[in-house]
Amino acid sequence: MPENPITATVPFEEDGIHHGFLRLPFSHDQSAWGAIMIPLCVIRNGDGPTVLLTGANHGDEYEGPIALQELTVTLRPEDITGRVIIVPAFNYPAFRAGTRTSPNDKGNLNRSFPGRPDGTPTEKIADYFQNTMLPMADMVLDFHSGGKTLDFIPFACAHVQDDKTRESASFEAMRAFNAPYSVQLLEIDNLGMYDTAAEDMGKVFVSTELGGGGSSTARTNGVARKGLRNFLIHAGVLDGEMQVDPTVELRMPDDDCYTFSDTEGMHEPVVDLGDEVSLGDVIARVWAVDRTGMAPREYRAARSGILISRHFPGLIKMGDCLAVVGVPET
Repeated sequence: MPENPITATVPFEEDGIHHGFLRLPFSHDQSAWGAIMIPLCVIRNGDGPTVLLTGANHGDEYEGPIALQELTVTLRPEDITGRVIIVPAFNYPAFRAGTRTSPNDKGNLNRSFPGRPDGTPTEKIADYFQNTMLPMADMVLDFHSGGKTLDFIPFACAHVQDDKTRESASFEAMRAFNAPYSVQLLEIDNLGMYDTAAEDMGKVFVSTELGGGGSSTARTNGVARKGLRNFLIHAGVLDGEMQVDPTVELRMPDDDCYTFSDTEGMHEPVVDLGDEVSLGDVIARVWAVDRTGMAPREYRAARSGILISRHFPGLIKMGDCLAVVGVPET
């Protein structure tokens, strides 16, 4: 395979704080010899763990980029032991467009791993992180929220894994983040995910879902800032005491946690985020939009628990995720 064309404009091995870019050559109509310039900050102080921090894996999710941009102007080399690599807008083309996927190739970065060095721009970014960035890291924190199509209670999460030692370490880091909710997450589709790539390398990996609707709030930004600091302390990179507040621990034991729409129309939430639901409760209705006199299609919870996610826009299509229920740990 050819070498990946991405180059870093800053050093990874030198002490100090370095601001620059991951430069990806990209020829397009507006610039024949252009490049995608992904902002990058590397802060290093001696030997110690390396923490890789990423936001905007999907371009319409903002708590991560806000917290990480702030970190690049507040964290000093003398504050840490080891190395912190900060990429506030991981999928930079999508971030600039305010879209989930890249406008250059419609690539969903979080379904593009391990990528290709000779592929589309999104595949090249995935390949560079697969083969250059992830191998440098000991612990990885990748910020997510619901984007324009989902809304979530604010939670940190780590995946249920076959390797229980690695799973336990990731759950500990998730708890250290200390979001209002902590979820042992079961993915419905983990093929091609950044998460899976990191976990397969044996990395401690934590992600989040901190809200949604294509924006952020003062509350969710506060959760991101506090959790980020806690994560760095837990990793052994930053000195200090973690701020630990009550968290509700949830798990997702099976696919019954997910409810999908099998019709299209106007979405009516019946249960709000964070509310308790019982098996069989109506959690949402979908109304016809093209005629009157039709009763709505009702959707019921397939298990008891807490509503942790819901469809966000007022209109819904067949196949869209309508709601997710998490089960409290006892």
